[in-house]
Amino acid sequence: MTAKWDRSKGRPEPIRALNRVREVETGEPLVDLREAAPTVVIVREATIPFCRARVAAMAEVAAQGLPPGVRLGVTDAWRPLERQQAIYRWMEANLVAARPELSPAARRRVLCRFVAPFDQKAPPGHCTGAALDVVLIGPDGEPLDLVSPYDRLFGAPTYVFGLTEEASRNRALLVESMLAAGFSNCRDEFWHYSFGDAGWAVRTGRDSCDYGLASLDEVHWRAKQDAWVTAMADRPNPFRPPSA
Repeated sequence: MTAKWDRSKGRPEPIRALNRVREVETGEPLVDLREAAPTVVIVREATIPFCRARVAAMAEVAAQGLPPGVRLGVTDAWRPLERQQAIYRWMEANLVAARPELSPAARRRVLCRFVAPFDQKAPPGHCTGAALDVVLIGPDGEPLDLVSPYDRLFGAPTYVFGLTEEASRNRALLVESMLAAGFSNCRDEFWHYSFGDAGWAVRTGRDSCDYGLASLDEVHWRAKQDAWVTAMADRPNPFRPPSA
């Protein structure tokens, strides 16, 4: 299923613009979301629950601003560069399988909409600890619908047309709560929000950013990385419709 979206909303963030952003690293530490943002739910076993301290504080603000019974869930936060590389290569292999007719340049453009390359001057947002991928969790502990009638990446743009009334309402709630807390949104991924990285700088018209690559002791993430590899083995090709 294909989809169109409102391109007047949000701001594009081409790689060349990201690479022009001047990095002014603040040295702010990575903190454990489970402690710094106790209202937030860590959704996946493979999620490494760390991010910059201010990002965690903002996530807690967003979570506390949601209606009763609705919680903010984090599906991804800080990533080691090796996970970012693996995600990029996995996405590339899936795109080649789903759309072999694309030229290398076209394939690169598609990939960079959904996963930041790891070979550029501007580091991927997740690798800086500035970015969070989020969902909404309902009273029954299950994720709320943010995508119907689409599936996989077909409904990924934040302002996609044609959402069901329920999905549209839930997505608007997510967007409004995250923006109100100070985050910026990647318009190509309704789930991706950041503060302080190069993507945030481009989206908000700044020429510098606060965060560069961030490191974390392997004791906090190596087991999570193994769980991620296991989980990825069963994931379907995101570029193919469900019927495929």
